[in-house]
Amino acid sequence: MVVMVDLASQLSPPPSAQGGSPWDGYEYAAGWGVFGLPFDTGHVLALRVFPQSSFGPYRTVWHRTPDGDWSIHVDGPHVGTACPRYYGAACAHTGTARIGLTWTGPDTLLVTMDHPELDWTLTAAEGPALRALNAVSSVLPPSSWRPAPLVRMRELLARGLGLGRLRLAGPMPSGHHGVLMPQRMYLITDSLATLDGHDLGRPARLTENPVIGEVALPARGVLAVGQAVWRIRDPEEYARTRAATVGDVPAGRAAA
Repeated sequence: MVVMVDLASQLSPPPSAQGGSPWDGYEYAAGWGVFGLPFDTGHVLALRVFPQSSFGPYRTVWHRTPDGDWSIHVDGPHVGTACPRYYGAACAHTGTARIGLTWTGPDTLLVTMDHPELDWTLTAAEGPALRALNAVSSVLPPSSWRPAPLVRMRELLARGLGLGRLRLAGPMPSGHHGVLMPQRMYLITDSLATLDGHDLGRPARLTENPVIGEVALPARGVLAVGQAVWRIRDPEEYARTRAATVGDVPAGRAAA
C-alpha cells in the first residue's frame, strides 16, 4: 500500500544558495528530482532540481530515446557546470532549455520544457518500506556514505525495493568519481509525458537498469531528495571554473 505525501510543501523551491560541499575535496549538488523514470516504449526521463551546487543553482531534464541516445537539457547559467559536467560525455546532445515546475496537487508535479517541447506529469507516493527507510536515511550524516560496506548496504536495499542493480558510488562518464546520496525516496505511481507531441507511453518496471555511460538509473520510477558529490579531479581547473561562475570562495568544509 502506498500513501500520499505532501511533496509540494516539502519541495517548494527554497532560496538558491551557495553552500559548501559536505566533503572536503569534492564538488557537490543538493536538491531533488526524478532519479529516473523508464517508460514501456523504451524512453527514459529524469529530472534534477539543484538549488545548491558548487557552481550555482540549475535544473536539468534528461531524456533517453528507445535507441539509447541521451540528451541533457539545462536551465541554468552554465551548461558545462550542470549535469553535463559529469554525464555529458555519454550524451548525443547537451544544451539549454527553459524548464518549468508546477505542483498541481500535494503529490503531483507538472514539468514543462520549451525546446524540445515537454509536457510531463507525475505522481509520487511512499509505501511502508520506504517510509521506514526514509526515516532512517534522512537523519544519517554524510560521513555514513564514506564506508564502502554502508554504500553497498544501501544498494542492496534499493534492489529490494525493485530499483534494480544501482551503483551509488563509482566513476562517471566524465571520469569523476561520484557518490549519489539519496536521503528520501518516493515511488512514482503514475506519469504521462509527451515530447514534441509524441506520447512517451506508460511508466514501466524494467528487468535491466537503464544506463547513462556505465551509471545505472533505477529500473522503476523514483523521485529522490538528497545530494551528490564528485571528487575534484583537477584543483586548478575547479578553482578557475568556480571563480568564473560563483566567485572565488572556499571549496567546502571538512566532512561531517
